[in-house]
Amino acid sequence: MRKQRPAAIIDGKLCIGCEQCIASCPFDAISIEDGVAIIDPDKCTGCGECLKTCPVEAISLAPGAEPERVPAQEATVAAPVQAAAQGAQRPEVWVFVEQFEGVAANVAWELIGHAGALATDIGGRVAAALLGHQVEDLAGAAIAYGADKVYLIDDPVLAHYRTEPYLRGMSQLVGKYRPEIVLLGATTTGRDLAGAVATSLRTGLTADCTGLSVDPETKLLEQTRPAYGGNIMATIVCEERRPQMATVRPRVLPMPDRDNARRGEIIREPLGLTEDDIAVKVVQYMREEASDEGRLEEANVIVAGGRGLGGAKGFDMLQELADAVGGVVAASRAAVDSGWMPHSFQVGQTGKTVRPKVYFACGISGAIQHLVGIQTSDIIVAINRDPSAPIFQTATYGIVGDVYEVVPALTRAAQARLGGDGRNPDSAKG
Repeated sequence: MRKQRPAAIIDGKLCIGCEQCIASCPFDAISIEDGVAIIDPDKCTGCGECLKTCPVEAISLAPGAEPERVPAQEATVAAPVQAAAQGAQRPEVWVFVEQFEGVAANVAWELIGHAGALATDIGGRVAAALLGHQVEDLAGAAIAYGADKVYLIDDPVLAHYRTEPYLRGMSQLVGKYRPEIVLLGATTTGRDLAGAVATSLRTGLTADCTGLSVDPETKLLEQTRPAYGGNIMATIVCEERRPQMATVRPRVLPMPDRDNARRGEIIREPLGLTEDDIAVKVVQYMREEASDEGRLEEANVIVAGGRGLGGAKGFDMLQELADAVGGVVAASRAAVDSGWMPHSFQVGQTGKTVRPKVYFACGISGAIQHLVGIQTSDIIVAINRDPSAPIFQTATYGIVGDVYEVVPALTRAAQARLGGDGRNPDSAKG
C-alpha cells in the first residue's frame, strides 16, 4: 500500500483555473470545480509536480510534507511543451484580437492572415482570442479574415482594457485549450498583455518581431527581430515552453482579403470576475485630435527626412512635398535625436513601422535600424548626395543629388500634375 502523504494545498483566491496542474499530475488527483482546481487527498502524494506547472504559484505543499518521488511507471507527461500538445488534436495558432469600443485594431487581421501560413506549416488551424463586451460581431470578422475558430469571452468587466481582467481571461483560455502559438500586436495594449501573460504562464516571448516562420524540420516558430541595437537580425525559438509567444508591429504584415462567406466555430467562455474583484477602475478616456503623427502608420505616402537635411527647416520643405502628394511627414532617429522633429514622428526600430505605397527617404543614410521600419513599403524613393549610402541598396528608385534641389523639383512636378492638391484625387491633371 502506498504511503500516505499530506495533500498539496491550492489557494482558491490565486487559482485561475487554467488546468495546467491537471495535465501534470501523475496520479489524477486534481480536478476543476467552479473554475478552481481542487485536490483529492486520497490520491495526492505530495509529489510536487503540480507546483512546477502552476503559472500563478497557487499551489503549495502542506506543512511537513515531503515530496514523494514519482514512480516511472505511474508518471504522465508533465513538461510544458508536451502538455500543450495534449489539449487539441490539431495544434492551433492563436491571434489576440485587440479592440477598443468594439473596433478591432487592423494588426489583428494582419496577424490572422499570416497565421494561416504558420498553421499550414505545423499542420494546425487558426484561432482568434477575443475579449471584450458586446464584441461578438468581431468574432464573425475574425472568421472572415481567416480564423477557423474564435474563443470568445464577452463580459462587462472587459468593456475597457485593464491588465488584470484581460490577463485572467487569456490565461484561462490558454490553460484550457493549449495553443501552440499565441500572437499579439506590438501595440501599447498588446505589449502590456503579452508580457503579463507570458510571465503568468512562464513561457517565452519575443517582442516586436519583423518576421515569423516555421522551421520545416522542428516545426518551431522562428521569430525574427532586430538585436544589438538593430545591428543584426536575430532569429529566436522557444524550444521547451508553450505556448510560443510573439508580438508583431502593425503594418509589418499585409492585410488579408476578407471573405464573408467563410464559416467557423465560436466557443464562448466565462470570465469569472466581477467589477469588485478588479482594483483598477477606468474613470475616463481622453481622445487626442488626429494629426499627421497619428496617421503615420496608416499613411499611403510618407516623406521622411534624416540627418542629411542639416536642420529643422528642411522639414518645412518636406511638408510642401507631402502636401503636394497627399502624404505625411516622418523622420529618422538621427533627425529626432537632433531635436528637429518629435519622437512621435520617428520611423524605425525605436519608432513606428510603416507600410506606405510610396516612401520618400530624403537625406537618410539607410541604417538597419531605420530599414526595419520601412522594409514593407511598396516603393522606396531615396534621395541622397552620397552614391554609396546604404539606402540605395534597399530603394526601388534612387536619386543621387542635393535634397534641397531634388525635393523642390519633385514638389513642383507633383503640384503641376495634381493641381496643387495631392489630397484631392479629383484635382489631378493628366
